[in-house]
Amino acid sequence: MSPAPAATLPAAPSDPTAEAQARIAVLDDPVEFGHGTRWVQGSAGAQGPRIAETSLQLSGMHCAACSGLIEAALFGVDGVLAASVSAASERATVRWDPARTRPSALIQAVRSAGYGAVPDAAAPARALRRQAHRQALWRLFVAAFCAMQVMMLATPSYVAGPGELEPDLRQLLNWGSWLLSLPVLAFSAGPFFRGAWLALRQRRIGMDVPVALGVAIAFVASSGATFSPDGVFGHEVYFDSLTMFVSFLLGARYLELRARHRAAEALESQLACLPETAWRVGPDGSVEAVSLQRLRPGDLLRVPLGQAFPADGVLAQGHTQADEALLTGESAPVPKPEGAPVVAGSTNLGAPVLMRVQRVGGDTRLETIVAMMRSASAQRPAAALLADRWAAPFLWTVLLLAAAGAAAWSVIDPSRAVWVAVSVLIVTCPCALSLAVPATLVAAARGLARHGVLLQRLDALERLARVQQVFFDKTGTLTEEALQLTAITRTAAGRVHWADDAAALATAAALAAWSRHPASQALVAAQAERSTPGHDGLAWQQVAEVAGQGVQAQDAQGRTWRLGQAAWAAGVPLADDAAAASQVALACEGELLALFSLDEALRPGAVAAVQALQSAGVQLTLLTGDAQARAQALAQRLGLQDVRARATPEDKLAAVAQAQQQGRTVAMVGDGVNDAPVLARADVSLAMGQGALVARSQADAVITSNDLGDLVHARQRALHAVRIVRQNMVWAAAYNATSIPLALMGWLPPWAAGLGMALSSLLVIGNALRAAR
Repeated sequence: MSPAPAATLPAAPSDPTAEAQARIAVLDDPVEFGHGTRWVQGSAGAQGPRIAETSLQLSGMHCAACSGLIEAALFGVDGVLAASVSAASERATVRWDPARTRPSALIQAVRSAGYGAVPDAAAPARALRRQAHRQALWRLFVAAFCAMQVMMLATPSYVAGPGELEPDLRQLLNWGSWLLSLPVLAFSAGPFFRGAWLALRQRRIGMDVPVALGVAIAFVASSGATFSPDGVFGHEVYFDSLTMFVSFLLGARYLELRARHRAAEALESQLACLPETAWRVGPDGSVEAVSLQRLRPGDLLRVPLGQAFPADGVLAQGHTQADEALLTGESAPVPKPEGAPVVAGSTNLGAPVLMRVQRVGGDTRLETIVAMMRSASAQRPAAALLADRWAAPFLWTVLLLAAAGAAAWSVIDPSRAVWVAVSVLIVTCPCALSLAVPATLVAAARGLARHGVLLQRLDALERLARVQQVFFDKTGTLTEEALQLTAITRTAAGRVHWADDAAALATAAALAAWSRHPASQALVAAQAERSTPGHDGLAWQQVAEVAGQGVQAQDAQGRTWRLGQAAWAAGVPLADDAAAASQVALACEGELLALFSLDEALRPGAVAAVQALQSAGVQLTLLTGDAQARAQALAQRLGLQDVRARATPEDKLAAVAQAQQQGRTVAMVGDGVNDAPVLARADVSLAMGQGALVARSQADAVITSNDLGDLVHARQRALHAVRIVRQNMVWAAAYNATSIPLALMGWLPPWAAGLGMALSSLLVIGNALRAAR
C-alpha cells in the first residue's frame, strides 16, 4: 500500500528572504504597528505633523556594545528622529516620521544588523508597572532611611540615665526626629492614608483605616510633645515607632508588588513570541502574508508544517495531524483528514494544508477558553485575611475605649485625661496585627521559592492549608509530555533477523528519525539513551509520512519498510491492552518484525505525592481530557480511585464548581491552556513550570521544579505558616488585652505605650521569619 499523495497547495514565496520580507511588510498594517506605537507632537507643536514613537522588543543582544550597533542601524533609516536602546531590558524606543518611513523599515534595519526585533505591544502596561515599581521603591527607601536616622536620634533617650541628658539636647533631638518624620508621613505613608480615605468613602473599614489612624495619632501626639513638652500631650515622642512601623508595612507590600510584576513580565515575554501573521490564499491562488486581525470567516489559509493554526475552521485540502494537548488535554496528536475541524492555537504536525476560516478573534476556541478563565477568576471565592476581617470591630472598640478612658479621667484627674486617651490609641496601634499576616506569608513564600515553588498570590497559602480536595490534570502534570519506550517484542520468524532488541530498536530509530511524531521521537530518544549504535547501513529512499499512520521508506534493496500503526504497517489489529499503551509496529514488505510499546512517564515524585496527600486525608481526583482507557491505566499506576476522562474545559469547571458547592476547599494542579479556567475558579491553583503560559499566569503558584513532591512540601509549609499567623494573632490579642487595661488605669504612660508597640512589632517579625525555615 503506497502512501496517499500529498496535496497540491499554493506555495509561499520560494525565496526565504522574500518570505521574511512578506512577514515584515505585514507590520506596516495599522492594526499591527498600532499595538506598540503611540503618537506624539513634533517640534512644531499641535499645528505640525504627528511623530510616531514605537517600542521594539529585541533579541540576540549579548553586551552593552550591542546597544550602540542597533542604535546606529536605526539612525541609518531615513525618517528616524531618535532611537534609544536598553541592553538591560532588551528593548528599543524609536521616534520616526511616518511621512518618510514605515515600521517594517525599522525591523529590517535591526535584523540587518544581526539582531531580532518585534513590536512591543505590552509597552504601555510595562510603563505603568515601571512607574508603580519606582514609586513603591522610593516610598520604601524614604521610610527606611528616615527610620534609621530617627532611631539614631532616639537612642540617647533610651540609654541615658536620669539627669544624664540635658533638656535642651533632648528637645533638639526631638525636633530632628519630627523633621525626619515629615517625609515618612507625607510621602511614604501615602498609600495607607489614601486606602483609608477610599474605604471610608465606600462606607467600609479595612486595615488601612486603623493603620492610618494609629500613624496619625502617634504623629500628632509626638508633635504636641515636641513643641509643647508641658502641654496636654506630655513630653514623650514616638517618631521612631511610627517610622519603623511604616517601613515594615511598605516592605511587605513591595515584595507582593514584585511578585505580581514578575508574573506579568513572564506572560508578556512569551506572548511576544507568538506568530503575528497568516498566509491567506487569494482567488487567483496567490499567497500573501496578512495580520491575524485582518482574517475573516471564509478566508482560505495556507498553514505550513510546524506552525499553529491561526483561527478556528476546517481543513479544505490535505490531511495532517494536530497537537491539541494545550487546548483539549489529549496527549496524542489528533489525525486531521480533509474536512476535519481545527482550532486556533493547535500545532500542525503532519504536512502543509489549506484551511477554511470559520471563526476568528473572540469567537475562536482559544479566546473562549481565555474568556472562561477571566469569568472564573471573577467568581473565585474571596479569602480575606484575618486582619481585615477584624478591622472594623477592632477600630470601633479602640475608639470607644479611648473615649471612655478620657471621659473617666476627666472626672478623676483632668490633667491626665488626654495622655491616657493617647496611651490607649498608641498601645492599640495595629502594628502587630497588620504585620502578623503579611510578614509571615512573605517569609513562607521566600522559603517555598528555595524549594521550586513560586507564589504569585500570597493569600493562596491560607487556602492551600485548608485544601480538602485536589484535582489533577494528567498530561504534563502527573506525566511527562514525552513518551517512553517500555517494551520491545520481536517476532519469531521473519525475513529480517536481529541479534537482540537493541538492533531492532536501532533500525526503528533510524526510520523514526525522519518523523516529528511524538512516538517516533520517543524511539529516537530511547535509542540514544541506551547508547546503541545507529543503523547507518540502511540508506532510506523515498521516505514519506502518512498522517495518522506512520512513516514509510525503501532500503537499498528496494524493500518497503513501515513504522507506525500495526494495522497500517502489517495489517495486524491492535491488541486489547493497546489502549493503555501506544504500540508502534515495524514491518518490512508487510511482514511484522517488531512491536515497540510506549507509555507516558510519570513525573518525578508523582507516586509519593499522591500517597502523601491521601495519607493526609485529602481527596484526589484525576481530571483529564485524555481517553478513558489511558486515564484509567495511569490512575492504577498512581493508586487513584476517582477518574474523570474526556473532560472538556467546561466539564472541568463544572466539576470544581460542584465540589465547592458541597463546601470543600478545592485545589487544581494543571499545565495546559484548557486548564486555565479551572485554575482560575479553584480556591487555590498550581501550574507546572513548563506548562502553558496562560495556565502559569493564572495560577496562584508555579511548581518550577516540575516535581510533584514540592506540592506536598508546599502544603506542609502552608500549614506551618498558618500556625505562625495564628500565633502572631494570639500574641497581638494578648498584648492588647494586657496593655489596654494598664493604659486605661493610667499605669502605662505614652512613652511605655510606644516602646510596647515597637517591641510587639519586632516580636511578630521575628516569629514570622520562622516560616522561611
